[in-house]
Amino acid sequence: MSAGSLPRILAVAKNAFREAVRDRVLYNLIVFVLLITASAIFLGELTAGQEARVIVNLGLTAMLIFGTFIAIFVGVSLVWKEIEKRTVYAIFSKPVGRGEYIIGKFIGLSATLLLNTIVMGVGVSLALLYVGNTSLAASIWPTVLLIFLELTIITAVAILFSSFSTPALSALLTFLVFVIGHFSTALRELSRDMASEAARLLFSGLYYIMPNFSHFSFATEAANGMTPNSAMLGGSIVYAVVYNIILITVTVVIFSRRNFK
Repeated sequence: MSAGSLPRILAVAKNAFREAVRDRVLYNLIVFVLLITASAIFLGELTAGQEARVIVNLGLTAMLIFGTFIAIFVGVSLVWKEIEKRTVYAIFSKPVGRGEYIIGKFIGLSATLLLNTIVMGVGVSLALLYVGNTSLAASIWPTVLLIFLELTIITAVAILFSSFSTPALSALLTFLVFVIGHFSTALRELSRDMASEAARLLFSGLYYIMPNFSHFSFATEAANGMTPNSAMLGGSIVYAVVYNIILITVTVVIFSRRNFK
């Protein structure tokens, strides 16, 4: 792609952002997460001085889960809806390449998730300020960044599957990747205990191919007032960027070979 691709990518991204923001599911999920955060305050009052820990654990977990649902359900439909409505033909009749289209969609949805993550993070911080824990209200934000990085990978996975599959199957496959990614370390341990060489190779392959979301898991530590060190934070950023580049590259290759006639 040439230097002139950037304006076209940003135009696609802006359109994808507007389309995602107009989707009612985003507002419903944000409201639901904020309600969960509010309920954590009342649950915390029943835990003998552990209000802040309950708020952080429940709030960050809800942020990840509902952010994942946003990434999956919006991500798998962004490309499919335009193919189904045949608006993709009008897009490609303009000087917009398929690679630019996919990259723009990814950036647009990632921007939407960033906005939602910030809103959810503000909700958790306000709940912590309400119970008088100002230190945790500030220290959770590096962990919020880790959650956002994980959501970008889930978004890239969702767009990858949607480039060649139906929305229902894409959503299912993306959710399976999300689950496996959180148990990837267990896959490596399981592969070592397998008696069959073929099984060991299978589980070892899944461990190296699937995203390892343990790089972004820090909610429990954050609830205890800890923050990820610079090595973990920097490593997680590099991991997310490299993995997303690989996923988007594969998606562009697949999507470029798709016949819309």
